[in-house]
Amino acid sequence: MSQRIRPATPHDVPAIVRMVRDLAEYEKALHEVDASDEHVRAALFPDDGVTTTFAHVAEVDDEVVGMAVWFLSYSTWTGTNGVWLEDLYVDPAHRGSGLGQDLLRTLAGVCVERGYSRLEWWVLDWNAPSIGFYESIGALAQDEWTRFRLDGQALAALAATRR
Repeated sequence: MSQRIRPATPHDVPAIVRMVRDLAEYEKALHEVDASDEHVRAALFPDDGVTTTFAHVAEVDDEVVGMAVWFLSYSTWTGTNGVWLEDLYVDPAHRGSGLGQDLLRTLAGVCVERGYSRLEWWVLDWNAPSIGFYESIGALAQDEWTRFRLDGQALAALAATRR
């Protein structure tokens, strides 16, 4: 059995969308997923402009079974970019094989090679298996921060008040 981590290609988009949906189902939020193959393809492989979203995939015997979708963040405190990991997912049949850690190791390598100061992500409070995994590799919870979001009607309402 051969395993490898590599940057995603346009050919991987259907597998990435499948895993996004699988992750959303696990997180009890499948009803919130609107992303299509076309959305993901446009984000990862735009026809024009600069790519702002990236992905690496995990393969086992040439089958995509895991992914890390990420983008650049920026810290005014360090004055450097970082990597924000949007989604990390490994198919259930391949969990425990080291692929999740290999995906994170790859992103850590991107950070170190490019001089980025941080690799960050969110995890749901109830997701004990993932929290345990992240703690096992030395990640620290940032419990003192509260996440806020504007979307839907609230986002549109605020935008409508622009001067």
